[in-house]
Amino acid sequence: MEEFENMSEEEKLKAENDFLKMKMMLERGAEFEKTEKGNELSADIENQFLRNIMEFEKQFDQHKITTVYDKIGRPSQFKPVTEIPDTEIEDAWNELYNYMFDHGVDLTATNPNVTARELYRFTTEELFGHQTDDINISGMISGFIYDEFYPDYEYENSNLALDCIQSVLKRDHLDSLQGLSKKITLNNHKDLSEENFKAIINQFKDAFNDIILHNVEAASCTIEETTCTVKGTYSATGLISKDKLEWNDTWTVIFNFDDDLGYWEIVSVLIQNINF
Repeated sequence: MEEFENMSEEEKLKAENDFLKMKMMLERGAEFEKTEKGNELSADIENQFLRNIMEFEKQFDQHKITTVYDKIGRPSQFKPVTEIPDTEIEDAWNELYNYMFDHGVDLTATNPNVTARELYRFTTEELFGHQTDDINISGMISGFIYDEFYPDYEYENSNLALDCIQSVLKRDHLDSLQGLSKKITLNNHKDLSEENFKAIINQFKDAFNDIILHNVEAASCTIEETTCTVKGTYSATGLISKDKLEWNDTWTVIFNFDDDLGYWEIVSVLIQNINF
């Protein structure tokens, strides 16, 4: 006890942090990685961090549920979306967004086609009634993404197809690619595993001193039941010593929707004029 009293405030906090970590390890099975010297958090910040985690787990264990509307204090100042003219909707959405954020709720949309009017409508007509965990910790934000409620498959798959073609045609080795099926077709190579798919592409890349990707565009996206076909164009230059190959052609990426998993997977990649 006397030793504790002789400690500085910093030393007391560090001792308390060690105690809190041990408590979390014993009660929750928490694991803490050793931090490299020079990258440690200050004792007061680490203390607040640990206390926030413990408070979160305490409130989470209580399994209390509330609505977003109740969580943000049941505001009454926000008009129905139908009463807001187009000239005022941007300001109305910004006011609503800032109010929610100040009360610990954030709503974003990854799709740039989602308008301020739709975000306002969705928030007041749907998100307000959405149930969420009743956890209140200073500085903690409950985040929601509009696209998870209303996915735009044409937009999402077109972007994923563009990422795929860019990853295939860029000079850098392909280490990972989002959205691949367990069996993929690459031009005339069928039923490839993800590893074989990447190996063929990287072998192709290794044949060149450099690959310069000039342009990749998506031209169309067609969805028919559980099949989505995205088509586009590309232009690139492959350099081998003093020689070069010019490519200027089309590409197609085909997705299948997995009903069990609930998302789209890339099953075929066709890049015209490329010999993998």
